[in-house]
Amino acid sequence: MTNPLLRVGALTTLLGSEDRPVRVVDGVDLEIRRGETFALLGESGCGKSMMALSLMRLLPPSGRITEGSVRLGDTELLELPERAMRGVRGGRMGMIFQEPQTSLNPVLTIGRQIAEAVRLHENRSHDRIFQRVSELLRAVGIPDPAPRSGEYPHQLSGGMKQRVMIAMALAGTPKLLIADEPTTALDVTIQDQVLWLLKGLQRETGMAVLLITHDLGVVAETADRVAVMYAGQILETATVADFFSRPAHPYSGKLMASLPAPEKRAGTLAVIPGQVPPLDQPFRGCRFADRCDRVMDHCRDQEPAWHVPSPGHRVRCHLWEGGELIAVADSAGSVTKGAVPRGQIGETVLRVDDLTVHFPIHKGVFRRVVGQVKAVDGVSIDLRTGETLALVGESGCGKTTLGKGILRLIPTTCGTVRFNGTELTRLGGRALRGYRKDLQIIFQDPFAAMNPRMLVGDIVGEGLQALRIEPNRAKRLERVRSLLDRVGMPAAATDRYPHEFSGGQRQRICIARALAVEPKVIVCDEPTSSLDVSVQAQILNLLQQLQRDLGLSYLFITHNLSVVSYLAHAIAVMYLGRIVERGTVTEVLDDPRHPYTKALLSAVPVVDPEQRREIIRLEGDMPSPSHPPAGCHFHPRCPEAEPECARAYPVETRLRGTRMVHCLRVGN
Repeated sequence: MTNPLLRVGALTTLLGSEDRPVRVVDGVDLEIRRGETFALLGESGCGKSMMALSLMRLLPPSGRITEGSVRLGDTELLELPERAMRGVRGGRMGMIFQEPQTSLNPVLTIGRQIAEAVRLHENRSHDRIFQRVSELLRAVGIPDPAPRSGEYPHQLSGGMKQRVMIAMALAGTPKLLIADEPTTALDVTIQDQVLWLLKGLQRETGMAVLLITHDLGVVAETADRVAVMYAGQILETATVADFFSRPAHPYSGKLMASLPAPEKRAGTLAVIPGQVPPLDQPFRGCRFADRCDRVMDHCRDQEPAWHVPSPGHRVRCHLWEGGELIAVADSAGSVTKGAVPRGQIGETVLRVDDLTVHFPIHKGVFRRVVGQVKAVDGVSIDLRTGETLALVGESGCGKTTLGKGILRLIPTTCGTVRFNGTELTRLGGRALRGYRKDLQIIFQDPFAAMNPRMLVGDIVGEGLQALRIEPNRAKRLERVRSLLDRVGMPAAATDRYPHEFSGGQRQRICIARALAVEPKVIVCDEPTSSLDVSVQAQILNLLQQLQRDLGLSYLFITHNLSVVSYLAHAIAVMYLGRIVERGTVTEVLDDPRHPYTKALLSAVPVVDPEQRREIIRLEGDMPSPSHPPAGCHFHPRCPEAEPECARAYPVETRLRGTRMVHCLRVGN
């Protein structure tokens, strides 16, 4: 076995004051070998990102490393002066941050930003620096690197920005690349491109990758070994094969049981009760004890030691004392609580016909209209009482714009939206206000969707007051407490502010706000995209229960197809402003007919190797909606395209009553 490239021993990092510090990293040991991908897995707040920043010595002002060792090759990084450490950062050790938009300088071209990294780590002349920039852009799969290097970050898609971040990280030819949630906000197709790119660069350069993520599917398909982190500690380390076949720690098993899947549709997902404990307190026993369904008396008083269930597999848990191998994965939480009946589907409550939302492009001093951004270009969908219709597709395809257009939050260009037979697009002002209570929305970012200066009680009750449903404040607060209780929040939350809650709790508050006015239809815009799998399971269970109890209809906008397989009744696949395939969840997921749907499904990372498909990798990015391609909009990226695909947009092919596809190759 080769010597580890990175060896971390008893690393401890503190934040905050000396009298009550937050132990974000607490005695962590790990090793990463040359050329391997090592995944660090866990919920938000477990210390994963602070672990990465500790390795790079990029801690915030209140942060400090108090104990431990970090050896990169033969170099002890914690003993290096800051000047020498600057040569390591971006050189022997590179890092890709979670959000590329905030990591790139918006006023500098991407070429200049990459050139800065090259200049710091390579002794090259001015001309050779920009030659190297082009080489790096080409290496990360960005076509036409010379003109692209002159573009600014806002001109690039999310996938392109992430590729630029990788190019900057590669400028110093790193031996170790730290990737902190590099694909969390990306669509499955772009996520696959980024992960495939990293794997290819690994093969070419032999670099090691520390992949920080909470996506179990990504870990299963890309990593060689995995470590599970919880409350600042490592609880389990194993090869990926051992970890997914025999998870040893109850926390690991709970994470896996929280994953949504088609076979779990008949019941509720397993959840992990409670939250990650605050790290500014002293711990005596196991840190997971308060949330563990197999807790024993001594778990709360004695810190568990390391045990070895099998060679190369280590776990910190009292259940393995004495060498007895206990199959903790089987007790990780039942995925069902008995058979839970799905709600009954009723008559059509919302009908959208040929809805179009175009945004004008203005130019010149007189702001002349020179074109149109065709964000939504003739969409027709039906939604029935008690039904969940999932709207899936890549970012930029028009999903959110369609949802806002249906709710009349933005003006529509043409088309009709009928709610219980009433045409909404012709209503305005007070007439439309009467229907606001029936049509609500849950936004993607719950923190941005709430006024940070308002108390939760006022936020949830705002609709009751604005629509004059409950003008009396005392009765309004009583109703708000009842709503919070329904979504699993304590009544005391009414007197607190949004920043005092976790991401999952904030999303529950937003759901309570949407429910306050007793809506019939709720547009759910990526409500679980930034949540951990355990919190995601809580939100999905809640949405499913509310649908059964209240007969709600959901238009569920997402790019997470595992969530779709669990929650949705029907699916509409959207590409560049148009629906390209529609059907029941079983029809579309089991037998995709449109090439774009096939590519989306193939790119979804899954835990079970037997369920993986051959990945269909799409070339390039989605075209601009201001200049859509002639013919089928998908044909420039379609692996099955034929010459006639470029001539005319394919008409609808109806395969059966619930199934339609827009593709020339279907039905011929």
